[in-house]
Amino acid sequence: MARNVSIVMLLLVMLLVLLVGNYAINIEAPTPQPHPTGNFPMYGISQGSLQPHECSPRCAARCSNTAYKKPCMFFCQKCCATCLCVPPGTYGNKQVCPCYNNWKTKRGGPKCP
Repeated sequence: MARNVSIVMLLLVMLLVLLVGNYAINIEAPTPQPHPTGNFPMYGISQGSLQPHECSPRCAARCSNTAYKKPCMFFCQKCCATCLCVPPGTYGNKQVCPCYNNWKTKRGGPKCP
């Protein structure tokens, strides 16, 4: 009888260990947040944090290193007017503004510079 109780207790402990181990595996780590680059402040890069009149200077900074300034400014301002955010830096970092990142052309390419 005592042997049966110890076997049941052992099985319960093993089940508990398996459940705790499985729970620890399923917990996801938070996604890393992008770090600001250069002299670009973090204000205005999250979706909806800009005012429409703030789009032009942000887009000028975003398009400052491109050889195609006119189309870059046109599409950047169009995207900023809709999303009210512009990613920091002159290239990349689109993950901080999902609307800006997910807006695609008819062919599936990125709409926003």
